Amino acid sequence: MNYILFDGEVRNSLLPFTFTRPVADIRIGILTIREKWEKFLATSTSTKTEEYLSEKYPLVKSAENIMINGAVVPNKALVEIIGSLKENEVVYYEDEVVAYYTTDPFEAENLDGFRKIQFNEALLIVKNTWDIFSKNGEALQADFDLITEGRESAPLSNTNSLINPGNIFAEQGAKVEYSILNATEGPIYLGKDSEILEGNLIRGGFALCEKAVVKMGAKIYGPTTVGPWAKVCGEINNSVIFGYSSKGHDGYLGNSVLGEWCNIGADSNNSNLKNNYAQVRLWNYATEKFEHTGLQFCGLMMGDHSKTAINTMFNTGTIIGVNCNIYVPGFPRNFVPSFSWGGASGFSTYLPRKAFEAAKVMMARRHVDFDQKEADILNHVFELTKKWRNY
Repeated sequence: MNYILFDGEVRNSLLPFTFTRPVADIRIGILTIREKWEKFLATSTSTKTEEYLSEKYPLVKSAENIMINGAVVPNKALVEIIGSLKENEVVYYEDEVVAYYTTDPFEAENLDGFRKIQFNEALLIVKNTWDIFSKNGEALQADFDLITEGRESAPLSNTNSLINPGNIFAEQGAKVEYSILNATEGPIYLGKDSEILEGNLIRGGFALCEKAVVKMGAKIYGPTTVGPWAKVCGEINNSVIFGYSSKGHDGYLGNSVLGEWCNIGADSNNSNLKNNYAQVRLWNYATEKFEHTGLQFCGLMMGDHSKTAINTMFNTGTIIGVNCNIYVPGFPRNFVPSFSWGGASGFSTYLPRKAFEAAKVMMARRHVDFDQKEADILNHVFELTKKWRNY
């Protein structure tokens, strides 16, 4: 059987992160949604996504295809039902299409005539940007159970203080020295060749993915995920960093999500709670206005390749697009369109040519090439987001 993950209508609610990736490549918990499905299915998947993303994330067609909603996080019961799907059958969770069988994934399916199978157990679906951090604890626990089942953790140095060590798992090559790891409130997972330097205070749930680093003297509250090759320090609370990004200095990051290839300057901080304790509103790309999240705590959402200078400050509920460079002191506005350059005193357009020069250097430091596929995607995002740049 050929499995294809499709974006669905929630893609627009997950911008700016889905400007540069399919929905299924969002990281929540330890793994991306795609990685979760591929572990459960024990096979690779492909993607039905926006045309401009399809060269980097191509669709693979077969005579028999199961289309799976890329926003749905799998579990054992759901995978069993999907594995037994037959032609003209569709799985629903409440009113949400979860998966269906098709012979032609290039055609838009009319599912009215399909036999409906209702999935009634609890299911995690990522529908909004803030779901990535607010549901991260649930996803992290599920991933921890999936990855570590039947396996034994690599040993950790006796210089550390481990609280509830049975809930701590280290892959081969993970290193920790002179730190306190408290897994009472949630699991702690340390990926292959990850490293926690001396003097860190970490409370689970916490995931430090492959080759990621926690620098000295950090204070991290769960549930927090640090993606592969990322570097962090300072104070972090209930946040998700997709990977290859750096928050390498003091400063606060809370109830936030950072995409890939971001850099947070030293002593930069975000607010995650309004002074009047009111619910937070976030910019909605689909409605082009600020919408209520229903959350009291909500911080910063930053798209791929965006960066801040030292001492940058962000208000509660701020959306930063793709390839932004923010460096002027003071609070910038709560919505900064992609390819913006400036800060509180105003913005100008960050031209792709200049943005790509920085991206090439940053990616080379992680031994990744900035190729034409990446350039084409970002050029398309530049054109897509012109309407929000009034400068």
